[in-house]
Amino acid sequence: MSDVVTSNPFTASVPSQARVGGNAVAQTDQQRAIAEVQAAMMIARMNPRDPIVAMDRILNACARPTLADAAVYTYSKGGSDVSGPSIRLAEAMAQAWGNIQFGIRELDQDGGESTVQAYAWDVETNTRREITFQVPHVRYTRKGSYDLKDPREVYELVANQGARRLRACILAVIPGDVTEAAVAQCEATMKSKADTSPEAMQKMVAAFAEFGVTKEQIEKRIQRRLDAIQPAQVVSLKKIYASLRDGMSTALDWFENDQADSTKQTEAASRTESVKAKAKAQREAAQAAKEKNVEDTKPTVDADGVVKNAPAFDYQSALREIQRAPTQEKLDLLAEGLRNAPEDTRIKLEQAYNDRKAELEDIPY
Repeated sequence: MSDVVTSNPFTASVPSQARVGGNAVAQTDQQRAIAEVQAAMMIARMNPRDPIVAMDRILNACARPTLADAAVYTYSKGGSDVSGPSIRLAEAMAQAWGNIQFGIRELDQDGGESTVQAYAWDVETNTRREITFQVPHVRYTRKGSYDLKDPREVYELVANQGARRLRACILAVIPGDVTEAAVAQCEATMKSKADTSPEAMQKMVAAFAEFGVTKEQIEKRIQRRLDAIQPAQVVSLKKIYASLRDGMSTALDWFENDQADSTKQTEAASRTESVKAKAKAQREAAQAAKEKNVEDTKPTVDADGVVKNAPAFDYQSALREIQRAPTQEKLDLLAEGLRNAPEDTRIKLEQAYNDRKAELEDIPY
């Protein structure tokens, strides 16, 4: 009787086992992630939130003026005011509500764009909301767009875009009535510390005058005299001023035009025109000082077209001032001086100007 050798049908799986062994690190990471999720859910169920205590924590946080001032954003859209809880308020509510994990993670970066995921997970109820989106490495400005190469700029762009999605995720897992109560408390906090004194009103009128808004237009919007203004109206005017200052709207979006020539009123109310007027006045004053005190150093052009006695341009000082510009008005004022810069440095300064302007133009969270 001949011996029959039967092959093991599972021998083909040996190489695959070897491959599995090669992915030991990935398996370990996966097991660790599963263990962390299970531990988080177990701890949350062992320590359930008390809604009353959590709500008290949220309302107490919203009673802080520093949080209340940054808790609500507003801007004009389609002829109406759009407002809502900011990312700062959403984060504060999530921390006080408890048993919530939230964050932003970059899944992939390839082809000049990042794949990003924002998520919020209520561990106690196992309610999860996540948003996966693409972030092209491009900075968009009113003067055009350009690609981002600096890793720091890419990180800031991803973080900014992710914060807006993160806000939506957090608000999706926290009950809506909790959010409404938090916003109401923030509004009450802002109203309680609103300054309605005559000195404060004079400062407000002066601030709006920079955008071509008169005292009469302000009184017409609030439908009363400034000396009878209410704290809630002060809060509303502060939000409008912030919108004008950040360039998110124009004066005509908020105040009625009492003049027949709307084109002239638009130009008068334009922040850009106001900044240009200030820059022109400063240039004229500086030019007068130069002509009076340093006539011998005034630049001249010879017959060959060569500029002589041209003042030296301090590139590092100009770059530092642009990067540290606190407001859009100051940034535009600095931009007026770029025309005096040499060709090779002016391009770099214009790039720095666009970067800083994009940072100041970001919509509030």
